[in-house]
Amino acid sequence: MSDPLYPAPSKDLAAARKKLAPEIHDAFHAFSKRVFSDGALPATTKQLIAVAVAHVTQCPFCIRGHTRGAIGQGVTREELMEAIWVAAKMRAGAAYAHSLLAIDETDKTLSGEGK
Repeated sequence: MSDPLYPAPSKDLAAARKKLAPEIHDAFHAFSKRVFSDGALPATTKQLIAVAVAHVTQCPFCIRGHTRGAIGQGVTREELMEAIWVAAKMRAGAAYAHSLLAIDETDKTLSGEGK
């Protein structure tokens, strides 16, 4: 089942994007190449971070691209799944932590302070 919200990636769409802003496109790709190269963190770790963040941001293109990148760096299926579980915990943890805002607002509203 395809989702009409997200067009299928294609060479034509990629070429159109580059044509609309070629210098920015090239700078973005150079930045990406540098970010995902070995540095203080190895490239494998960076790809695992990207897979986890892509799951939190729920970007399907990023999930697929960085999963391919991680596999290309030799990351295992088990490592990928652990990174995804970390992302799930962080997202759930954020909802849990932010529940205090709803409780606080409820208390203020019910006591008349929140008006």
